[in-house]
Amino acid sequence: MLAAPQVYSQKDKQKELEAKRKAILEEIKQINSLLSKTRTQEKSVLSQVEDINTKIAATENLIRVTNQQANLLTRNINSNIDKISTLQEELKVMKEDYAEMVRKSYKSKNQQSRVMFLLSSESFLQAYKRVQYMKQYAAYRKRQGEEINLKTKELQRLNDDLMAQKKEKQKLIDENNVAKNQLLKERQAQQELVATLKKNESTYTAQIRTKQKEADKIDREIDALIRAAIEEANRKAAAAAGSKKTPTAPAASGGFALTAEDKALAASFSSNKGKLPWPVERGMVVKSFGTHRHPQFPNVTTSSSGVEIATEDLAPVRAVFDGTVMSIQKIKGAHITLFIQHGDYITVYSNLETVSVKKGDKVTTKQQIGTVAQSPTAGRTILKFYIYRNNVKINPAEWIYRM
Repeated sequence: MLAAPQVYSQKDKQKELEAKRKAILEEIKQINSLLSKTRTQEKSVLSQVEDINTKIAATENLIRVTNQQANLLTRNINSNIDKISTLQEELKVMKEDYAEMVRKSYKSKNQQSRVMFLLSSESFLQAYKRVQYMKQYAAYRKRQGEEINLKTKELQRLNDDLMAQKKEKQKLIDENNVAKNQLLKERQAQQELVATLKKNESTYTAQIRTKQKEADKIDREIDALIRAAIEEANRKAAAAAGSKKTPTAPAASGGFALTAEDKALAASFSSNKGKLPWPVERGMVVKSFGTHRHPQFPNVTTSSSGVEIATEDLAPVRAVFDGTVMSIQKIKGAHITLFIQHGDYITVYSNLETVSVKKGDKVTTKQQIGTVAQSPTAGRTILKFYIYRNNVKINPAEWIYRM
């Protein structure tokens, strides 16, 4: 009785893995597309290594998921082989029983034998029972024939499934071999670039630390702007409450004083955790949130208050949720930075070339708010994206769908 749920569970798992694999293939396609557009531009060796690291991570993920699919198919194939073997044994027994019934029926098929069988009854009740027996025997023989037919069709279906599964597994194995060869090439290219880095390790570590200092300075400025914006919003809220008697929730330490409308918007934002759209339609994360040890220089650590997303030149930037434009600022090294308030949450879009909204505007989910600027030094187009709750930074990858 447990076989059916298990089959559905395996099918669901196979669908889930196939969806993951397609998503990774689309990600790799996107990575290749974005990288090919910057290939002709002058890029530092560090940027090239970062690009290859991104491709290697995606390819390794593809190989891992494809292996999981192949292993699940192997289990399904083995299960089908066992079912086919059991079914063949059952069919063999059923056909032997059916053949015996046919032989017996043939011997007693003439009308005279049936009449004599009935006339030899000792009583009317016995004759009636013999008539019922003959009917039941005929019905049983018919059911046996139908069951043999159904089991034969089931056996054919299992054999067809088995052939399809074997073809699918072979296709996955072939695709995995291609991915492994690609991974080997990428690792060789990575090793060559890393060798170049190691020759001038002190120069490159100095570059990394300089870039980190610049990033930290921008992050501190964004922190200060958010604190100032919260203070300004709270002053306005207090003034509005005094004149209109509008009820507001007391501000948390360093946080917004919220109206009922603000609280509802914040709750709606919070309920969409993990489901928010990307701030750009096409992009890949090239620097994640938090503190990380540099993969090539273990003695160097890098940190990020948000995520850096590589995208296309002048890619449209969109709001990830309904809200109000809280502030638009020019920051040295980050072009234009735009802040959108969602109750006590804030999303920040940094390194914009153009902005298509103004302070105080109401925006909706996926509404275009500007375009991304290109970094002349990195040789690629980067959007820096942050999420805050009040003045506390939180990891965007936990909020954006499949980041």
